[in-house]
Amino acid sequence: MAASKREKPDLQKKVHEVPHRPGVYLMRDRFNRVIYVGKARDLRKRVSSYFLPSKLAQADLKTRAMLEATWDFETHTVRSEAESVLLEGKLIKEYRPRYNVSFRDDKRFLVVRVDLSEEWPRFRLARFKKDDSSRYFGPYAHAGALRQTLNFMRKKFGVLTFGRGAPTERELKSSTYQVPVRLSEISAAEYRDRVAQACEFLEGKSREMIAALEEQMQKAAEKMDFEKAAELRDMIEDLRDTTKPIRRFTRGSLPSTIDPIADVRELADALGLARLPRIMECFDISNISATHVVASMVCFRDGVPDKNNYRRYRVRTVDGQDDFASMAEVVRRRYSRILLEARAANAEVAEFSQENAAETLARISRDPERSRGTPLQHAEVTPRDSSIPLRSARNDETFVAVRLPDLIIVDGGKGQLSVACRELQRLGLHDLPIIGLAKEREEIYRPGLALPLLLPMDSPALRLLQRIRDEAHRFANAYHQLLMKKRVEESILDDCPGVSQNRKNLLLNRFGSVSRLRKAGVEEIASTEGIGRKLAEEVHRFLQSH
Repeated sequence: MAASKREKPDLQKKVHEVPHRPGVYLMRDRFNRVIYVGKARDLRKRVSSYFLPSKLAQADLKTRAMLEATWDFETHTVRSEAESVLLEGKLIKEYRPRYNVSFRDDKRFLVVRVDLSEEWPRFRLARFKKDDSSRYFGPYAHAGALRQTLNFMRKKFGVLTFGRGAPTERELKSSTYQVPVRLSEISAAEYRDRVAQACEFLEGKSREMIAALEEQMQKAAEKMDFEKAAELRDMIEDLRDTTKPIRRFTRGSLPSTIDPIADVRELADALGLARLPRIMECFDISNISATHVVASMVCFRDGVPDKNNYRRYRVRTVDGQDDFASMAEVVRRRYSRILLEARAANAEVAEFSQENAAETLARISRDPERSRGTPLQHAEVTPRDSSIPLRSARNDETFVAVRLPDLIIVDGGKGQLSVACRELQRLGLHDLPIIGLAKEREEIYRPGLALPLLLPMDSPALRLLQRIRDEAHRFANAYHQLLMKKRVEESILDDCPGVSQNRKNLLLNRFGSVSRLRKAGVEEIASTEGIGRKLAEEVHRFLQSH
């Protein structure tokens, strides 16, 4: 039954299955899209509050719209409230739900950075971890607790925070940095011992220190010095928030109830495939602008991303925005390359054309088990589980295997599927399973069948297809944004006096990017063909000032 005719499920019973634990919850619409992500100290209390009869009546317009659009929800438990904050941010950045505002910009959680290559290393706050010689600690969910912890570290270990370089005159005189001896009385090497101790503290080796503070707090309370006791209590809480171990949530480690292999089996049953689609390749076109039309191909192995086999393409032969022609081009390029690589992998293989590829495939389809068990004596082209061995014309010896996916998915409906099938037929790959997944109602189109297949929105098979399609879409858009960023960067040369379009192309072909050109010296720029000394000086001066 179509999604628009389904009755909205009653979620009250499901609420009673939610545990009283900290975590995050995801609200989904009738198309199973994530529309809101929230965190809670107690998941049961928070989620159940949304489905109280009084909640909808008293809610603001935004919350009311969100609740009316919610057809399902899921929860993920974590170990602490701080972890729920971190996971909430990760999930919002991944799903970008329309009813969330926080975390949708580029802000990130704070980390502590210390550059050990400096003579006098300092502890600083940062938003990003870079691939450099620095050590990083975090991320930390509570910015206020982290800043108080840095204050404590200054006093306890006498380490420098913020700023740059050697200690200033003010820092040398400050009483903050005189533990256990003055900064002015120690060398840079001795100071590094303090840094090492502070690093151990941030790594979580703080139990003894916190125990000592708790003892001081008890003594202050016994002396009726409640102000001092409260100050120590707050300090202990900040230190615990900062130094306790917190999981680092990445895309691959997000809590999930997904069983990838089970979803693959469900998909094989739903599509009526002869064998499990263990290797799936999905194509998506990104034509946000006609300037750069790009495509992506993502590969899933056993239901999870196989990022080593992702591919991205710039569409070359299509003018303007034509999804059908673009899809035809990338499918043709992907699988013709695999066939050509198989041909080149062994010079002794007989002349390999589209016609004998078709004959080979026909033979494979008649006796798939025998062909899959044939031993390979030479190189395999790509790590795929579906193999099509090519035989020498002189004997029955196997030389090389063409590795092809068990299922191809194109993002789109009948049109995209039709052009993709046509390209596969031209390559002799008639029997490769292929489907099209249309976005609007998640219809699944199959070759030779007029009516699409509509799976239930909570079907594991459909959710697997959605994950693959969304990943292909993300990968294509990321490539498109990369090219647009590069184009914007290159456009700065358009304002440089004396640099024509031809000279701009000469410079970019020589240096590869504006950032590399900016680092080049005048002599290096002048050595570019068509660029004289005077123009090189002008380009160098322009880039240094812009």
